[in-house]
Amino acid sequence: MRSRWFSPTSLLLHVALLIWVTGCLAAMYWQVGRAFQGNQLSFMYAVEWPLFAVVGVMGWWALLHMEPVTEEEKAQRRSHEERMRAAAQAAKRRPEDEDPALAAYNDHLARLAEEDEPKRWKR
Repeated sequence: MRSRWFSPTSLLLHVALLIWVTGCLAAMYWQVGRAFQGNQLSFMYAVEWPLFAVVGVMGWWALLHMEPVTEEEKAQRRSHEERMRAAAQAAKRRPEDEDPALAAYNDHLARLAEEDEPKRWKR
């Protein structure tokens, strides 16, 4: 539990949340001032900024409580990807009239699929 709240990544998330919520509340305050000066559209914006702050808090909470992938889940994913790769190789056909740019893009996607470890934010 301690690492969830006080790891370097978590502390970075806490700082980002603090900056985000402070910015949203400052923008709300600014929009309320503009609304009372006669800009009626600013009333809507004054309501939107706290909602953005709430969405930021929800994202912070979700990122903080995301569980790391277990070795068993990684093994299941690898076996599934190997089955899918084998099925794709079996069904692989390249028509002669295929666009070269599309073929290059498909080759790039195939190379990315062959990488062992997918890129993740949290390990």
